[in-house]
Amino acid sequence: MVIREATEDDAAACAEIYAPYVTDTVISFETEPPKPDEMAERITKARRSHAWLVLEDDEGRVIGYAYAGPFSGRPAYRWSCEVSVYLERGRQRKGGGRALYQALLDRLASRGFRNFCAGMVVPNDASAGLHKAMGFEPVGTYKRIGYKHGAWWDVAWMQLCLPEAEPVEPR
Repeated sequence: MVIREATEDDAAACAEIYAPYVTDTVISFETEPPKPDEMAERITKARRSHAWLVLEDDEGRVIGYAYAGPFSGRPAYRWSCEVSVYLERGRQRKGGGRALYQALLDRLASRGFRNFCAGMVVPNDASAGLHKAMGFEPVGTYKRIGYKHGAWWDVAWMQLCLPEAEPVEPR
């Protein structure tokens, strides 16, 4: 497996990985899968301010991705970001998600980010387990915050804080 920085050329593969999460699950609260051109814009935006990484299999095919974006647009939050990881269906629990997340967190820390937040619909044992294994801690749950597929869903939030230090401006 190879983890590398994503480019706009990875947009179609990322869109293909993400589409079933949108159409078939409540893991994503989007209701229409983004097209490759929209995914390319998301990749460009994330790379400019935070990071977007892809995971390739041994044949060089993209089978997962992880990215980060701002937690909030207000200035005092600039050291905090929201992180996400998606793997091609059937690739979970084989180490790819953990490897992608670790690479993402390392990249973000090197850029000056100190706090990482992740939201997940509950129940979602796989996501909760991954985040716990990565050192994230539960910080709260929004009740009935999203409505999809005919039901209301809660979203639990987990957070990983790097050791306190005088922050440097994220770059």
